Amino acid sequence: MKSAGRMGIHYMQKLHASNVPKELVEKGQNRVIEASLTLIRERAKLKGELVRALGGVVASTSLLGVPLGHNSSFLQGPAFAPPRIREAMWCGSTNSTTEEGKELDDPRILTDVGDVPVQELRDAGVDDDRLMSIISESVKLVMDENPLRPLVLGGDHSISYPVVRAVSEKLGGPIDILHLDAHPDIYHAFEGNKYSHASSFARIMEGGYARRLLQVGIRSINKEGREQGKRFGVEQYEMRTYSQDRQFLENLKLGEGVKGVYISVDVDCMDPAFAPGVSHIEPGGLSFRDVLNILHNLQADVVGADVVEFNPQRDTVDGMTAMVAAKLVRELTAKISK
Repeated sequence: MKSAGRMGIHYMQKLHASNVPKELVEKGQNRVIEASLTLIRERAKLKGELVRALGGVVASTSLLGVPLGHNSSFLQGPAFAPPRIREAMWCGSTNSTTEEGKELDDPRILTDVGDVPVQELRDAGVDDDRLMSIISESVKLVMDENPLRPLVLGGDHSISYPVVRAVSEKLGGPIDILHLDAHPDIYHAFEGNKYSHASSFARIMEGGYARRLLQVGIRSINKEGREQGKRFGVEQYEMRTYSQDRQFLENLKLGEGVKGVYISVDVDCMDPAFAPGVSHIEPGGLSFRDVLNILHNLQADVVGADVVEFNPQRDTVDGMTAMVAAKLVRELTAKISK
């Protein structure tokens, strides 16, 4: 993925070095951007029309893939995750019913609007400022088609910033966020990158897009992570105290007085015994059932979610982590759709 991304960047550098007019390049970029947004817009419109025609739906989950990996500080394999998650969801090894009894093959429960073409946009020379705006706009296009709500397949954790920004702006105010992760991802600008996957929640809190941010599963945090948490008033629940926090965390009630609740699940929130296919392996994490207990018992109007940082390049041969990520998506779908 890194080499593919660099090829696109080097291609644009060659164009500039060849004295290709800047206006010509920008026009080409704008065409690629518009084509990308048009595809998401029309697919969301089609799925929204279908759901509304079927009727009886207050909220319906719609998948949106964002195969972005270049803002990862270590491995960039999460860019390959969205198709692997979809494949695991529909592989036939299990049925299409969630644990709480919702049928995922009912389009009123779940639809899919495809992927933001991240690599194609980068190949056209679109920088991260514009790319983040395109991701935000894509999320808003899904939300334009009421009752669709976005469940985003990452990708590294940098995607949470433009997604949360879009959800908050579209709803007209801040939201509460439940963030499950081994890391707080709240560095000011990790390794000088303001869009680093390790800095996404700093951007979210700076923008005022969240009223409350609860971070659960934390077990790799340094001085800056704690200081940034205090600065933004983040509620950080570390694994070293999970046994005493369990009762509270498995009975959360969020979203009162705000526009709703957003859930962000980094697959590495779980112990690698349950999810080995991640870039940053941190022993001592949550069990898969711990995560499901938190999600199932959460009292909230969930307006959007993401599942990020699954790295297929580090998964087991039989795709164990892909199945874990797929089940997370299934159960989050059940939490959103109603």
